[in-house]
Amino acid sequence: MELSNRTLGQWLEHWAETTPDKEYIVYSDRNLRFTWQQFNRRVDDMSKGLMAIGVKKGTHIGIWATNVPDWLTFLYAGAKIGAILVTVNTSYKQNELEFLVKDADIHTLCITEGVFDGSYVDMVYEMAPELRDSQRGFMNSKRFPKLKNVVYIGQEKYRGMYNTSEILLLGRNIDDRLLEEARKQVDCHDVVNMQYTSGTTGFPKGVMLTHHNIANNGYLTGEHMAFTADDKLCVCVPLFHCFGVVLATMNVLTHGCTQVMVERFDPLLVLASVHKERCTALYGVPTMFIAELNHPMFNMFDLTCLRTGIMAGSLCPVELMKQVCEKMYLQITSVYGLTESSPGMTQTRIDDPFEVRCETVGRDYEFTEVAVIDPETGELLPDGVQGEVCCRGYNVMKGYYNNPEATAEVIDRNGFLHSGDLGIRDANGNYRITGRIKDMIIRGGENIYPREIEEYLYHLEGIKDIQVAAVPSKKYGEEVGAFIILHEGAALTEEIVKDFCRGKIARHKIPKYVFFVDTFPMTGSGKIQKFKLKDLSLELLAAQGIVLE
Repeated sequence: MELSNRTLGQWLEHWAETTPDKEYIVYSDRNLRFTWQQFNRRVDDMSKGLMAIGVKKGTHIGIWATNVPDWLTFLYAGAKIGAILVTVNTSYKQNELEFLVKDADIHTLCITEGVFDGSYVDMVYEMAPELRDSQRGFMNSKRFPKLKNVVYIGQEKYRGMYNTSEILLLGRNIDDRLLEEARKQVDCHDVVNMQYTSGTTGFPKGVMLTHHNIANNGYLTGEHMAFTADDKLCVCVPLFHCFGVVLATMNVLTHGCTQVMVERFDPLLVLASVHKERCTALYGVPTMFIAELNHPMFNMFDLTCLRTGIMAGSLCPVELMKQVCEKMYLQITSVYGLTESSPGMTQTRIDDPFEVRCETVGRDYEFTEVAVIDPETGELLPDGVQGEVCCRGYNVMKGYYNNPEATAEVIDRNGFLHSGDLGIRDANGNYRITGRIKDMIIRGGENIYPREIEEYLYHLEGIKDIQVAAVPSKKYGEEVGAFIILHEGAALTEEIVKDFCRGKIARHKIPKYVFFVDTFPMTGSGKIQKFKLKDLSLELLAAQGIVLE
């Protein structure tokens, strides 16, 4: 086992030459199938199309879409010419989109129609109204001067936007030799993907990940599950998240197997896809597996083809792990890490005893040094002693985009990336995550950062002070709770607070519970004890006779 220096484009070309007729991507619900060779050709055509609209090495391409067929086409097309794909959370609303487009210096934004209750097309027009009157490729936005192109992923036509067919058509004007020259300039240590995460405080930051980071992390993840080219992985986790784009698709890329894609998670479609395509592996956050197990049609599908997978994103309940193993025939593993570690830092192995796979997050990835460090002194701690879980190695991000100060806060002078999570290593080298130094809320696998919500709600008239913290949830693990101190004479209600958020921030960030309080729990020195707000929420809900959902 060793690390590879191949770029994403070189990996793709390797399989297109080695197993050209093997299926690479399958959409079972619409019987859409690409072989490795077919997909590689489409990627080359898309690469030339992007070059035709001014994309080159270092250009930032944003993608705002569910797991549509051309999501990965844009990833690899950009990768072959040295461009950087910036993933956009499909739940983002207006404010979040505009922040990311500006902060990430997006040059070309690729979008679909939208999901849930929002139109991406409408939000892009609201963000950059000049688009409606601009010639395609020549937009001049006052607020977003770096943004030059918007590409609609599909056949529909919108004013000022290219569509997929037009990009492919423009690519015919680019000589193959220009593409070859661009490919030669790409190095495995170049940044290829930026994913946005809030970190411990403040607004989202762009995590810069290289070909070397993510391809090798995907490869080792697959090795821990004994992946081979004969495997078929059902990908129902979102590609905008590191779970999807790295642990899933990079695993497939480096093992030459097949990925069966689900455009948007639906438990019935997942079960049907596994059954029809005879998938051998399945990923998901706990809530996804719960939805599949509890679906009324669960027993209609033959899942005996399954053998392994990953349950990650939040703590995995013991009873759920047992049911997944027994009813879905899965030797499930779990991965621990963060976007900044590409994301895998530790993983349980397929041949680990059930107790290890269920009760720990496994041991170090190869070529990665994981350590438990005293957050106060910076000293390495022995087994059995709680401290901050940190790592260093090939998987550590290149840094936060245009933010060296924030980078220096999480990567210390010894090269260790600090997770902000508390944990313990046992005598066998397996890690248990015991808590969080940072105040992040994990709701059904989605990371939610309180500071971002607090900053937004401070704009609501009547709020004097606010703290956002986790409230326990049976369904999602944690929900968002807002603890509010009002100005004297102000009169707000729970519904007013939620209405202020709707359509402005992602739905999963909107507080499930709103508590109006007089004070916050404080230390003797006047610091807010945020960890005590969880207990306070239980007291307040009990007093109101509310049962946790």
